[in-house]
Amino acid sequence: MITPIEFFKSLADETRVRSMLLISTQGELCVCELMCALEESQPKISRHLAQLRSSGLLLDRRQGQWVYYRLNPNLPAWAREILQVASKANTDWLKDNAVRLQNMNERPVRALACC
Repeated sequence: MITPIEFFKSLADETRVRSMLLISTQGELCVCELMCALEESQPKISRHLAQLRSSGLLLDRRQGQWVYYRLNPNLPAWAREILQVASKANTDWLKDNAVRLQNMNERPVRALACC
């Protein structure tokens, strides 16, 4: 189980917190979607997602050439609530990211996960 210290340390970077808030509102996102939304390079996005995954905040799944990231369903309720409240309270801060994501051309098509 993740502790509050681990949780907040994991979010102590703008790229990681924006990624987490976008993923929490979208359900799941792939690296290319986060690259578009955050206007960052693939290595930078991948590095931060790897940190979030290794800390237990995110899980990933592979679908063809895409790797999708989603919140770990085993996150404690308090952590999910913090992400939900932070997302709702910071829509202006995330607005440009959300607009870029919404306007992204050729977004990957998700297949329904089997499990």
